[in-house]
Amino acid sequence: MKKTGHWGIAVLGLMTALVGVPFLSSLALADKGHAAEAVEHAKEAVSHGKQGHADALVKHAEGALKHAEAAQKEKANPHMAEGIKQLKEAVEHGKAGHADVATKAAEAAVTHMSEVK
Repeated sequence: MKKTGHWGIAVLGLMTALVGVPFLSSLALADKGHAAEAVEHAKEAVSHGKQGHADALVKHAEGALKHAEAAQKEKANPHMAEGIKQLKEAVEHGKAGHADVATKAAEAAVTHMSEVK
């Protein structure tokens, strides 16, 4: 009649699952955090660029660049590297007031960074 040991193991397993699964899930989301943020900011840059707002494009492209560089530092990826290159070009042209050229660079950045898995 020593069934209490089995209950202890069952309770320990349940507690491990309840604590471990959310923790591991948050780690998985953290890996994609910067890359996803970079894509979102780059999409905002494209949207503003299409409206001819070079200054807002620059603001979002710089935000995208910050996240893209952080993502690249965490895990190097050739698509992210190309996205960073395109974002730098978008910022440069946006600061010069060339919203159309900057928008094309930001669109290229979105395309490349969206390939990051």
